[in-house]
Amino acid sequence: MSDLLRIEGLTIRLPVDGVPRTVLHDVSLSLAPGQTLGLVGESGSGKSMTARAIARLLPPGAQVEGRVCVDGAAVFDLRGAALRRYRAEDVAMIFQDPRAHTNPVRRIGDFLTEALRVNRGLGSREANRQAVELLAQVGIADGERRLRQYPHELSGGLLQRVMIAATVAVRPRLILADEPTTALDVTTQAEVMGILARLRREYGMAMLFITHDLDLAAAVCDQTVVMYAGRVVERQASARLHSDPLHPYTAALVQARPDLGRAAARLDAIPGQPTTAYEAPEGCAFAPRCRHAEPECGEGVQDLRAFGDGQSRCRRTLELRGKVAP
Repeated sequence: MSDLLRIEGLTIRLPVDGVPRTVLHDVSLSLAPGQTLGLVGESGSGKSMTARAIARLLPPGAQVEGRVCVDGAAVFDLRGAALRRYRAEDVAMIFQDPRAHTNPVRRIGDFLTEALRVNRGLGSREANRQAVELLAQVGIADGERRLRQYPHELSGGLLQRVMIAATVAVRPRLILADEPTTALDVTTQAEVMGILARLRREYGMAMLFITHDLDLAAAVCDQTVVMYAGRVVERQASARLHSDPLHPYTAALVQARPDLGRAAARLDAIPGQPTTAYEAPEGCAFAPRCRHAEPECGEGVQDLRAFGDGQSRCRRTLELRGKVAP
């Protein structure tokens, strides 16, 4: 099966105080049609920047190296009508905060039917009818009344469901979900993820799912990519990420999560502070926080190497495998 999404050597620099700073470094990953790929890591690791690069939503002044291809088309080569068609038909993004990405002075109906009217050429009556059906699919009853409401009249959970309905309205081939459940309570999180998983299966869409929650990634994603300081440090089947982590950073993330089945006086937190790509030291960026680091870890960046069905960027992976798991 050919890849729907392929990223090769993606490096992004952004101007910080007038100086270009690297925020993503040599990111490579792939995603097949119909699959879900998780992207996890601490704040500043480059997860959202990767998604924005795929959607061509990078800030002004961004310098880009490498390639992002969706269904064989080079995304950064698209211009004009081809770029508009790509954003309208091929890729759609679900943002972390739906209130920040809906117009507060426009009704929900305007937000939901715009893509149906503009991209699919539907009249207002038919667009409204389909919008009501979309709301029903995401678990929102009384759709006709909801279309007349404004964003401030809906709870965070309902508004995120509206965002999902708008995303699937045009049946994109790739969904970029940037922590879509972070601002929701646990019950609503489960409902929203269930809706998203069902719609993805029904329409055969692939999804890049960004999250801080390793347990959620394991439940939702076929494979998970772990990022640290703007680099991919591990990729592995989600089911094995907890039991057989390849990189010490992944093992530290697993160890730091709450576990109802394990008695502990406090969480085993990762020492030190998260590091951005442009603040990272020479060599392995995680070395200053790693309990397994050796002097050689500061001498050059390790390549991402294959280990069985997974990949790791740690030079001691073979030596430590099986010893870093919780």
